Amino acid sequence: MHKIFIVEDDSKISNLLHSYMSKYGFEAREAVDFNDVLEEFQDCRADLVLLDINLPKYDGFYWCRQIRTHSNCPILFISARDSQMDQVMALENGADDYITKPFHYEVIMAKIKSQLRRAYGAYASSQEERKLESGELILYPERYIVSYAGHVTELTVKESQLLEALMLKEGRAVSREKLLDLMWEDHHFIDDNTLNVYITRLRKKLKELGSEDRVETVRGVGYKLALRREDLQ
Repeated sequence: MHKIFIVEDDSKISNLLHSYMSKYGFEAREAVDFNDVLEEFQDCRADLVLLDINLPKYDGFYWCRQIRTHSNCPILFISARDSQMDQVMALENGADDYITKPFHYEVIMAKIKSQLRRAYGAYASSQEERKLESGELILYPERYIVSYAGHVTELTVKESQLLEALMLKEGRAVSREKLLDLMWEDHHFIDDNTLNVYITRLRKKLKELGSEDRVETVRGVGYKLALRREDLQ
């Protein structure tokens, strides 16, 4: 039985979510001490987190970052704040999805089931750590770390997903639509410029590692990870 950790300070919404979790056969726990959400998360060993933004003392973005330092479990934001910036910030801080209030509880359950299948189902990654290599460029997608020629830097969740998609199709173009599908389960609320922002950030980090000009724009299509002769020797 999967455990769901509900971090929502509106007791009515929290109780309703708890009720639905139980109805669908999940074990749910509601956060009590909003001053130390991380401790409660570690104590309950949740498989998935539902997280609001507006919380006492620290906001949901803060707690998302804290949880990410200890776990890669799915995190879904649930918030009445519907601005694109809030959605981008949630994803940037490690969230897997963003659901705006008011919402249908059936939609919440469908998204929870989808995230659990990805994380723990038949298509989940094995216990052995994965890594993708292109010469000296090495990505560890489960730790959000990329290295090149002995230098290492951290990536955000979305930057890691982006680089992974490009490395899997190395030397071949990946369409913008495909990248959006891979990075966001429902990308219709994502601004057209958002992907450009992540491409720019990824290029900057690779350049800082000494592997510059690796992400090339394929006009009218999308992007590709360019092959480098020196990396293939």
